[in-house]
Amino acid sequence: MAVAKSEPTRILILGGGYVGLYTALGLQKKLRANEASVTIVDPQPHMTYQPFLPEAAAGAIEPRHVVVPLRRVLKRCHVLTARVNKIEHDRKTVTVEAADGHIEQLNYDVLVVALGAVARLLPIPGLAEEGIGIKTIGEAIYLRNHVLTKLDEAASTLDPELRKRLLTFTVVGGGFAGIEALAELEDMTRFATRYYENIQPDDIRWVLVEAAGRILPEVRETLGVWTVEQLERRGIEVFLSTAAKSFENGHIVLSDGTEFDSDTIIWTAGVKANPVLANSDLPIDKRGRVEATAALQVVGHPDVWTAGDNAAVPDLSRTESDPTATCPPNAQHAVRQARHLSKNIIKVLRGGQPTDYFHKNLGAVAGLGLHKGVADALKLKIKGFPAWIFHRAYHLKAMPTFNRKARILLDWTLGGLFRREVVSLGQINNPKEEFARASKS
Repeated sequence: MAVAKSEPTRILILGGGYVGLYTALGLQKKLRANEASVTIVDPQPHMTYQPFLPEAAAGAIEPRHVVVPLRRVLKRCHVLTARVNKIEHDRKTVTVEAADGHIEQLNYDVLVVALGAVARLLPIPGLAEEGIGIKTIGEAIYLRNHVLTKLDEAASTLDPELRKRLLTFTVVGGGFAGIEALAELEDMTRFATRYYENIQPDDIRWVLVEAAGRILPEVRETLGVWTVEQLERRGIEVFLSTAAKSFENGHIVLSDGTEFDSDTIIWTAGVKANPVLANSDLPIDKRGRVEATAALQVVGHPDVWTAGDNAAVPDLSRTESDPTATCPPNAQHAVRQARHLSKNIIKVLRGGQPTDYFHKNLGAVAGLGLHKGVADALKLKIKGFPAWIFHRAYHLKAMPTFNRKARILLDWTLGGLFRREVVSLGQINNPKEEFARASKS
């Protein structure tokens, strides 16, 4: 009598960012035929390599080259373009809203929670209406076109107060995302002024607002101080220990009493775990992250795995000095956790035991515009051009797929030979405007 063949284990991955993509890549590489089916769910059909967003916004990299198409690289996985609404682990179901708007439930045997983080917005008047984020490729493209459009508008206006407002650009948040976006875009606008007869570099005002007393908390304080000095030498105004009180109608009010108008407000003041986690029956900590073991399993649920920004993973490299230490939410840990996570899932599927994740932070590196950077890595302080080279080399190595590595390297090579493009494609933001205008004529 023939024995019925068991069904493949259903592995469901929520999120297509660092953790989701790298976990799926590891699984499709190591799984045997019919051992398991892998489904990955994300609202976007691509993974975005966020450290390259500032360069994409500034025109140093083609925006399409900083995203990895999920269906192209995950050929042995099922890719579902949908948004996760609810996780019910007791029933082993996840409720999602598909791209066409319909709601469906997905069943699973093994769940991977890799929903990442979203922008942390504060209850500041005007923030929701005036703020621009830079966590997605869409925001990066929009920001580039927006900033260059403001230069065009300023070059054509006859109103000196409006011109001043148009040429004032504000960044809120002094972490890596804020500093890199500020530095790259300031570089871009200064370069662009050579093509405007009536705009000089000194006419453009860039402002950084940071509530803490320092910037770049991921590097040692002396490097943070050095970075502030470099930004100020470029004419950038830096407000430390200063909170934003209001952004209503583009009128910025700071906690020290400073007030000014700005048509561009870039918000990079922190992130928070995906709020979907609060609508689940999984254990979460006070910061809204899923509680995880060092083996990357959710506490109390060995068939649920997690990693990355939405996970509170014990940092074993620091637990001797701080037993409650968790891994910081950065790409360095997310990529390594994902690779470890895929190996652990394979081990457990085949009857083995998972191993703990351990990685000592190698440091941090930030780009400060073209040919400028800062790094605190391998116990070394690196500044200027060497740090910029280190920054590009590290992130190029971390970028998934040879295809994307090659395209980015080519972008950098062409940019070095022919300089960056500073043309605005502002019509992308309202593509039907001309069609609508023609229909009325």
